[in-house]
Amino acid sequence: MASEQGMSGIDVKAMTAELCNKLPLWIDKVYQFDTRTLAIRLNGENKKKYPLIIEAGRRAHIVTDLPEPPKNPPQFAMLLRKYISGGKVLAIRQHGLERILIFDVGKGTTTYHLILELFDEGNVILADENYRIVKPLRHHRFKDREVIPCVPYTLGSSDPTASAESLTEVLHKDDRDLVRALAIGCMLGGMYAEYICREAGIDKTVPAVSADPAKVFTSIQILFSKVVEAPSPVIAAKHCEPIDLWGGAGVTAYPTFSEALEVFYPLTKKEKKSSSRPKIAKEDRIRSHQEAALKKFDRTIKNTEEIVNAIYENYQLIGQLITTLDAASRKLSWQEIEAHLRRAESGDAKKIVSFFPDEAAVEVDIGRRVKIYVHEGVEQNAGRYYDIIKKFKKKKEGALAAMAKAVVPVKKAPRREFVPLKKLWYHRFRWFVTSDGVVVLGGRDAGQNEELVKKYMAGGDQFVHADVHGASVVIVKGKTEHMDEVAQFAASYSGAWRSGHFSADVYSALPNQVSKTPESGEFVSRGSFIVRGERTYYRNVPLAVGIGIMIEPNTVVIGGPPEVIRKKTRGFVELKPGQFEPNDVAKKVLRILKEKFAEDELRALKNILNTDQVAAFVPPGGSDIAGHHES
Repeated sequence: MASEQGMSGIDVKAMTAELCNKLPLWIDKVYQFDTRTLAIRLNGENKKKYPLIIEAGRRAHIVTDLPEPPKNPPQFAMLLRKYISGGKVLAIRQHGLERILIFDVGKGTTTYHLILELFDEGNVILADENYRIVKPLRHHRFKDREVIPCVPYTLGSSDPTASAESLTEVLHKDDRDLVRALAIGCMLGGMYAEYICREAGIDKTVPAVSADPAKVFTSIQILFSKVVEAPSPVIAAKHCEPIDLWGGAGVTAYPTFSEALEVFYPLTKKEKKSSSRPKIAKEDRIRSHQEAALKKFDRTIKNTEEIVNAIYENYQLIGQLITTLDAASRKLSWQEIEAHLRRAESGDAKKIVSFFPDEAAVEVDIGRRVKIYVHEGVEQNAGRYYDIIKKFKKKKEGALAAMAKAVVPVKKAPRREFVPLKKLWYHRFRWFVTSDGVVVLGGRDAGQNEELVKKYMAGGDQFVHADVHGASVVIVKGKTEHMDEVAQFAASYSGAWRSGHFSADVYSALPNQVSKTPESGEFVSRGSFIVRGERTYYRNVPLAVGIGIMIEPNTVVIGGPPEVIRKKTRGFVELKPGQFEPNDVAKKVLRILKEKFAEDELRALKNILNTDQVAAFVPPGGSDIAGHHES
């Protein structure tokens, strides 16, 4: 499921299949538009051209055309031209289910590997035939690997979905429920994880260790088969998907995944500057692609109807072929059947032009080439093509319905002056202000937990804490009618987030119930407290954090319960527990927030909107971006 942050592992699987279907390919020229965006002109058979856009860390797909390249190509583009221009693409593959796309390019006697990393900040890496790095787009030194010239390029761990055995091992070691184990542990993402649970007929909340791995593995393979062999690309809400999981409701269908991605992803700033083509409004661009899709749907429907007519016009011939080949396949191998028919002189035998042993099918030339399955009758074979006609008529109806809805252009926010919020004493803690104006503080570590209780908690305050080990002490500085907001704040900045849970219980108490004095024989560690007496509990509080930039009356990055932050900010991003590290999430959130502003506004926000300010509100542990919008 591609989002504005980038493509998922399943999206890369779909794109790999789409590109492989165009092989053989040859590398023409390589272009570089900015520090992360490149393009390759691929040449196919019969003089076909396939411009491939690559945005490191985000996307890689075919586009209709490329922007005007820079007059002076950057050094990395020139290096790629030197090594791989004119080379033949021997293979295109994905590493497991990771967001890594690898092109094997043969040039002369050497095979080079062009590796596209579409995760985190991303990279484009050229390696030799032994996977020794020739040159990366970005040099990196990580804890467990280096991405610099002359060192081996190392690929990550094996794919947990590669076999029933590896999946069984992963599920048996995961202490989360099934849907989270699939979404995070198997890198499938939330939507596909729920789809797999539904298709397998297993309750998504059951512990992963108790789920039937055989059923889960079968459902995963069915999903992969649809993505690779029968894609039905759509744009739905804020996502672009290689297959339609929505049943055509509220989606726009496209002929290919690349066409859907091209509509879904806007041009980069550099592309907008360098493109010599006239600017086309987004709504006009979407309408143009919808009209092209309609034409393709009509062609498919027409061609398929002609195939059905051809089957019925040659009913007797098709029936005889099915009867003969069905009987022969029960006695002879398909290799023997093919050899026999190739030698046969009869006109009917010569009409068979291709054989598909794995499907027990043949392709017959009856004026049109028609695939016939020999273990099915004439009506059943015709029924397969009727199903295709129904499918594309449904897609056409969905596209016409989408076109009937007017696309409302997004109004750009007027340019404003930004007045930074003066730094207050509590800004070094985690903090937010409730909907009714009450300040809420949270400790970032054990030291701040101690400080909040001992120095800043007063008689009229409330002490709030998630009912899990390792949580932020939360102090409500006054009386609020919105304790649900406070509870969500406490739950989200707790060990529940780090553990990958999506909800937690929270309790509140009065200051006089909180103590550092233990019972006899007990020990209270630094940052921990004993709460005596009755507590007020808030059960199953959903974990979520919103981060955004507030413009008025003063400008500052704020974070906390999503609904509170959403109302106060111009740019807003919502986080849920997930798989990406805090530093990577902070960079992604910053990138999204910056997209909400014009370049002159970003210059004015330089000291306000930066990675440090965003990172201050990212919860510890893995996170996923659940959504974002412009207020």
